[in-house]
Amino acid sequence: MPQWYEESFGEDYLIVYKHRNQQDASKEVEQAAKWLNLTRDDLILDLCCGMGRHSISLKRRGYQVAGLDLSAVLLKKALEQSEGLAIPFIRADMRTLPFVDGSFDVVLNLFTSFGYFQEDADNERVLSEIARVLKPGGRFLIDFLNRTSVEKNLIPESRRQVDGRWIKEKRWIEGDFVCKSIELSDERGKRTYQERVKMYDYEQLISMLEKYSLTCQQVYSDFNGEPYSPEGKRMIVTGCVKK
Repeated sequence: MPQWYEESFGEDYLIVYKHRNQQDASKEVEQAAKWLNLTRDDLILDLCCGMGRHSISLKRRGYQVAGLDLSAVLLKKALEQSEGLAIPFIRADMRTLPFVDGSFDVVLNLFTSFGYFQEDADNERVLSEIARVLKPGGRFLIDFLNRTSVEKNLIPESRRQVDGRWIKEKRWIEGDFVCKSIELSDERGKRTYQERVKMYDYEQLISMLEKYSLTCQQVYSDFNGEPYSPEGKRMIVTGCVKK
């Protein structure tokens, strides 16, 4: 059977997350550039690039970037939105990146694009691949949820309207997973999608990174640069690979 991430990132995803705009991506890229000391010589991988918001912002700032995602629908949207920018967008699974060792100076993994898999071994394969494709001393940024904050502040249900469509979202915690059911209603009827992300706390995530020679340098709670705290909204980890 298809996994949730093979079904959820289609045309309706573009509606559900329409509020995630280019302006937000621009702010996040600006901060990432400062934290990672990006230069025009760096080759950057936007891992799980989705519709290409961050790749586009990077390219417009003069950086060299490639985007990778599993969703053909989102990659098509990325190509449409980046017309004229000549950004390479590649379709592949983040557990098996189609690049030789040491291909990139920087890897960015944004907007909770980690923890998609049921088994720890599969999630760790993502970290292993990030380490593999980074050059010695290469830098990374992983923008992940903060488990403590999710467990404390989860909103069980919400409802909103976007372009005449009603979107109802239900959220719950099931063991180590935070789950979401998304129901869209419009003239086409009702469609339901699932999201299921495995949560890791601070100690677990840092330990997993270190297992693959990914050394944490700083952890932030948001893109305003607030230092990490258990009450913070996010765990944004920056660091480098040691080979």
